[in-house]
Amino acid sequence: MRRTETFYELIRRQGISRRSFLKFCSLSAASLGLAPAFAPRIAHALETKPRVPVIWMHGLECTCCTESFIRSAHPLAKDVILSMISLDYDDTIMAAAGHQAEQCIEDIRRDYKGQFILAVEGNPPLGGDGHFCIPGGRPFVDRLKEVAADSAAVIAWGSCASWGCVAACRPRSRTRRRRRRSTR
Repeated sequence: MRRTETFYELIRRQGISRRSFLKFCSLSAASLGLAPAFAPRIAHALETKPRVPVIWMHGLECTCCTESFIRSAHPLAKDVILSMISLDYDDTIMAAAGHQAEQCIEDIRRDYKGQFILAVEGNPPLGGDGHFCIPGGRPFVDRLKEVAADSAAVIAWGSCASWGCVAACRPRSRTRRRRRRSTR
C-alpha cells in the first residue's frame, strides 16, 4: 500500500515552522467556532491523517471546467494540486497515459477503498449502451460505476456532469420549429 503524505509533512517540506502550523490550527478551530481545546485535535489530525486522494474522471464534456480550474488565480491550480488535495488521477493533466494511467485508478481503488473522492467532469452517455464515450477501451458509464462504488464521495464537477450541458443538447423537432415560425 502506498502512503500519501500528510498535510503537516507537506507544509513542513515547504518551510512552514511548527509554531506557524500550531497558529494555523488555533485559527482553524476559532474560525469553525470551536473551543481552544480543539486546536490540538486539529493539529493531531493534520499530522497523522493523509491528504485525501482524488480521482478526477472525464466523460462527455466540453472540458471548460478543467480549463477554468487550471487557469484559476485564487487559489492557483498548482496550490490545490500540490498542497490541498492529493490529485492522483486526472487524464487531462497527468503525465501518465494508457495502461500506466489506468493502473493509477486501480491502485487508488485497492489502497484507499472507501477513502478517496471521485470528481466527475462530464456526463456518462447512456444511449447506445454507453458506446459514445470509450476511454481506456471500455464504456465510461461502466468504469464510472466501478470507481464510484469504491469511493467515499462522488462530486459532479460542472454543468456537463450535473445536467448534461452541450453534450446533452438535442436538436429541436421540425414540428416545433414550424409552430414557432407560424406564431411570429
